[in-house]
Amino acid sequence: MKHLTLLIFLFTTFVSAQNYKIADLKVQGNKKLKTSFVQKISNIKPGVKLDSTVIEEDIKLLKRLPSIAHAYYQVFPAEKPNEYNVFYNIEENFTIIPSANVYTTNDDEFAYRLGLYEFNLLGQNITFGGFFQKDIYSSYAVNFRAPYLFSRSLGLALNYQDLTTQEPVFFDGTTANYKYNNESFEFLGLYQLNFTNRFEFGINYFTEDYEYKFGATNPNIPQALRVHKLLYKLIYEYNNLNYDYQYIEGFRSIFNFQYVTTRDNSLPEFLIGWNDFQYFKRFGAKGNWASRLRLGIATNNDTPFAPFSVDNNLNIRGVGNTIDRGTAAIVLNTEYRYTLYEKGWFSLQGNAFIDAGSWRNPAGDFGDFSDSQNIRVYPGLGLRFIHKKIFNAIFRIDYGIGITPDATQGLVFGIGQYF
Repeated sequence: MKHLTLLIFLFTTFVSAQNYKIADLKVQGNKKLKTSFVQKISNIKPGVKLDSTVIEEDIKLLKRLPSIAHAYYQVFPAEKPNEYNVFYNIEENFTIIPSANVYTTNDDEFAYRLGLYEFNLLGQNITFGGFFQKDIYSSYAVNFRAPYLFSRSLGLALNYQDLTTQEPVFFDGTTANYKYNNESFEFLGLYQLNFTNRFEFGINYFTEDYEYKFGATNPNIPQALRVHKLLYKLIYEYNNLNYDYQYIEGFRSIFNFQYVTTRDNSLPEFLIGWNDFQYFKRFGAKGNWASRLRLGIATNNDTPFAPFSVDNNLNIRGVGNTIDRGTAAIVLNTEYRYTLYEKGWFSLQGNAFIDAGSWRNPAGDFGDFSDSQNIRVYPGLGLRFIHKKIFNAIFRIDYGIGITPDATQGLVFGIGQYF
């Protein structure tokens, strides 16, 4: 009889819980971020069933937004029976953020990029801004990104870039240096399938201009080249990361596929794709292990203008600015971050890292990955100065030292974590 009474009680409680409804969703603590925006992207709505798992997914999504430093929820009974008010409490980030990246090696290479971005334009979590870059030549870009412009699921991005750099071109065991310009216009549609899966798809029209400056020459390698191209892009992201201020835990995978076509036979059309696998694990109250594995492959054309490059800013800290190129790449970045000091809004992190990678030579084979001339291994140390209430306000400095043949060493400065 006691068991029957217990079963009846549990069944009654379960049925009653199914009847709990949301009376209203209220947003507190937000100033610049619009309440209507939070309500638009939340799955919790007035009249739907009260479900803690849905609320927790909303909170995870909110904590990923650039405009929010932290978020949590509360549930209180409403006036009517079996109805509840849900409160989303927001701690906002300051979102008008300068950006800065500086790269240098022991070969006296020096380059920098300065930018300014607003990550919460109109209180709608819209990103707008641009950057100026000096890497021997001047470059600039303007970016607009509104992932929730039309709904919780649908948005768009527009990008313009005029990028000019001095690029090494490798052929016949020699090197030539070209002035390279890339002017591009890009339009992307952004689609959020659900909490963990999103897509980007669109086109990029760009013009590439190569102008020989100095170094080796070859009759088969043009000294001047200008070509118009069209790039079709698809990005798929699986994101199950959970943020707690500067700490991250979980897994993310980002797949990027591009098809580039042109009418100029000297730079043939090609396919390129790569996937970044990222894994983050908390250790105790202050430790955070972070890793990124990039696997990339492109059409294996015999061209000195191969798409994958070895570069300070992209993959190997301390290696230099574009020191090699390839048609496939394997790169692993792994580091242990530890909070050395934390008080109020400020946190100081130290990190120890290893960056390692290898590349397939143009028209080569996969055996190139094991060629000692293509392998780069750079361990190093770094510091992170973190403002916890300003989005991406992480000033980083890393020093990488190569331990493979003919290695360099150097400092890499920047805003935001390296990955």
